[in-house]
Amino acid sequence: MARKCSGCGAELQIENPEASGYVPAKALERTPVICQRCFRIKNYNEAISVAFDQDEFLRLLGRIGEEDALVIHIVDLFDFDGSIISGLQRFVGNNPVLLVVNKIDLLPKVTNWNRMINWVQRQAKEHGIRIVDIALVSAKRNLGFDRLIEQVADWRGDRDVYVVGATNVGKSTLINRLIRDYSDLDGELTTSRYPGTTLDMIHIPLDDGKHIIDTPGIVYKSRLTELASREDLSALLPDKSLKPAVYQLNEGQTLFFGAFARFDFVEGERQSFTCYLSNDLPIHRTKLERADELYRDHRGELLAPPTRERIDELPAWTKHQFRIGRGGATDVFISGLGWIKCNGTTGALVEVHAPKGVKVLARHSLI
Repeated sequence: MARKCSGCGAELQIENPEASGYVPAKALERTPVICQRCFRIKNYNEAISVAFDQDEFLRLLGRIGEEDALVIHIVDLFDFDGSIISGLQRFVGNNPVLLVVNKIDLLPKVTNWNRMINWVQRQAKEHGIRIVDIALVSAKRNLGFDRLIEQVADWRGDRDVYVVGATNVGKSTLINRLIRDYSDLDGELTTSRYPGTTLDMIHIPLDDGKHIIDTPGIVYKSRLTELASREDLSALLPDKSLKPAVYQLNEGQTLFFGAFARFDFVEGERQSFTCYLSNDLPIHRTKLERADELYRDHRGELLAPPTRERIDELPAWTKHQFRIGRGGATDVFISGLGWIKCNGTTGALVEVHAPKGVKVLARHSLI
């Protein structure tokens, strides 16, 4: 019979530190045995997120709509459309959803934050999620969390709090801040105090008898950051304020983003395109007529990362075509990579080549 964590109920395992129920082999000799995540909550007031695929995660969410709770959904501003949970509404029922948007430190300091909130509201609505409030935060810079704690207090009342989000959006940082502000963890971690009612959800007791429920992070294979190797993530994930790269392109020109994706300006008058990507990801411009040959001969070398040794780990590219209308600015978004803002007012036909399965879409401009 498999042994389970006495804290959260997860089945214990010693192979994968990033999966639920992980415990170092030596710790199995203790009684009772708790997983690494519960150990860190008990001893350091820190939570560690585990990950589930989308179907498993949505099954876990099935009970939230039957409860009276506040749902905090945290998303990554840099990968907003790739990290938002589009199917969330049908699981949360009438419970209020507080949308926490992390990584605002990546945007220029001159950003109009009221406009940003309006943009977030619009995008959430397009994804079918009804939200009661928005919190703009930076987990890395510890920005916006005091205001967030006030918003949680305003909307929680005397209810439990569920925290949901995709992997690598800053969920652990948010959980840890909530633990520090709302929970007294001086006592021993026991099954009764941390009832693991559903595998891989952990109930963190609040001082008023309610709980913060930490759910697993969803793994979306539609995000390039989930497909890329660990060695290449540093080039994809920005760690400082984005420096927009502006290119004046003529019809029939191409931009390569390392060897991760390419952007073709197929048709239209000369116009500018602004690339919002990690500052560490090189951009290479060439003629569209040479693009296929250049990629075939120089991927993994001139066009890198990924390197030649790792490039075949990614799925083959597939093509996405967009007709950009006249007038309002449009972003062409590549999940996990960033976005290209089409600045022209005369319209354009553009194409994006990206690994198969990666979410690519056109949206109302973020900036």
